[in-house]
Amino acid sequence: MGLVDTLTTRIRDGQMRAGDKLPTEAAIMGEFGVSRTVVREALSKLQAGGMVQTRHGVGTFVVGTGESNNFRIAPEQMATAREVIAVLELRIGLETEAAGLAAVRRTEANVRIMREALASFSAAIDDHGDAVAPDFQFHLEIARATQNVHFVELMTYLGTMIIPRASLNTARVAGEGRREYLQRVNTEHESIANAIANQDPEAARAAMRTHLANSRERLRRANELARR
Repeated sequence: MGLVDTLTTRIRDGQMRAGDKLPTEAAIMGEFGVSRTVVREALSKLQAGGMVQTRHGVGTFVVGTGESNNFRIAPEQMATAREVIAVLELRIGLETEAAGLAAVRRTEANVRIMREALASFSAAIDDHGDAVAPDFQFHLEIARATQNVHFVELMTYLGTMIIPRASLNTARVAGEGRREYLQRVNTEHESIANAIANQDPEAARAAMRTHLANSRERLRRANELARR
């Protein structure tokens, strides 16, 4: 049984209940004999499934069994470019307004964490990583900067699965090299962060819309070419 299945069983069997804090990454690595990457991927899948929630600087907590009939985007719904495009359209509506609110309400701490996420993203590019974690951290911090808990809860519920390359090789689909693709993404992130830091809500909305629309259009064009 894999790590995700084992943790899922523990949650659904009641061995870990809602509100319980999960062991640290190091503890899980030690118990299961897996790498940190495997642990983080497992926690991302549990988060996407609505079973756990990660609180920045605090830890990961059980929030449910993932068996409710509430709204959710299952991992199998993110397997193709067309499905990823649909989620990007949802994000355009949600995160464009979040960016505008963040520009008005952000704190210096919010801006600092956004900058740290951008730096981690750049480091991941240099280390040949996929930068999914810092990408999600950047977008989650924008939600936090709105000072509206509902934005944070929705983004946390959706988890890293909303980052297209968490489920699809977006660089290949878009016809770009990995490094070039990720650098382009982080340049767009920098434009958003600068607008929020400058407390310019219209520029922040425009930068976020451009960022997400660019991702959508790259995938849309690639999807159309693949169907010809």
